[in-house]
Amino acid sequence: MARLRSTDRAKLPDSAFAYIDSRGKRRLPINDESHVRNALARFERVPFEDDAAREAARKRLLNAARRYGIVPVGFITGQLKAERTRAVPASIAGLPTGNVTFLMTDIEGSTALLGKLGRRYPGLLRDVRSIVRSAVTAAGGREVDTRADEVFAVFVRSTDAVVAAIELQRTFAGRTWPLDVQCRVRVGIHGGRPTFADGAYVGIAVNTAARVCSAGHGGQILVSGPTARMLTAALPAGVRLASLGRHRLSGLPRAVEMFQVNAKGLQPRFPALRTT
Repeated sequence: MARLRSTDRAKLPDSAFAYIDSRGKRRLPINDESHVRNALARFERVPFEDDAAREAARKRLLNAARRYGIVPVGFITGQLKAERTRAVPASIAGLPTGNVTFLMTDIEGSTALLGKLGRRYPGLLRDVRSIVRSAVTAAGGREVDTRADEVFAVFVRSTDAVVAAIELQRTFAGRTWPLDVQCRVRVGIHGGRPTFADGAYVGIAVNTAARVCSAGHGGQILVSGPTARMLTAALPAGVRLASLGRHRLSGLPRAVEMFQVNAKGLQPRFPALRTT
């Protein structure tokens, strides 16, 4: 296939390309049959800016293939293989299965912090994630996912999750932030036997961990009743669990008993839980 000269390329309309990045650079010309075939072969080598851009380019390329009567069997097969590869990235390979313990954190009042800090907020968010990740890693846990102001981690042993939670809360308690704002995170811990499929944990245990976390306040560590009972005989020295009673958590069929982790360096008292 003859390579497009720059002058000829410049004359083509945007519709003659499968992908145009945010800087206006046009890639994967699809102006005729030979270029469509070449674009099908080169698609996986293009550095797309995000998944949405990739999907839009893929659709335009497949539409062009249909227009020229091309049946892209090899391309579709390659896409399926690539999707399976992307579904389980190296960062989550080997995550524990079976009976595991989840730890979830999120920032209290993150919207208000964003309003106060403006362009400084991304820096605060990076620091928050770094503190949580360091505590999780030091205690033997693994980060599963990070979204916005939330961090999701998994542990083989529930005691290690508690150790990580205490360490990160102690770090936050001694930290100062830009413009003297207060940045505090709440922590929820819950264990179970989730399903692990396509690189993700699925099941009621994941939902419960999220609800336990959202019920707390900044600086607080909450543990669900079933996990607390497993912890009773294995708590680190100087760590206690205080029952906060049974609470209804959004989306869960039954009330869950909640416990607060108390230890040196942690705030001992908080308002009533944020539950229904």
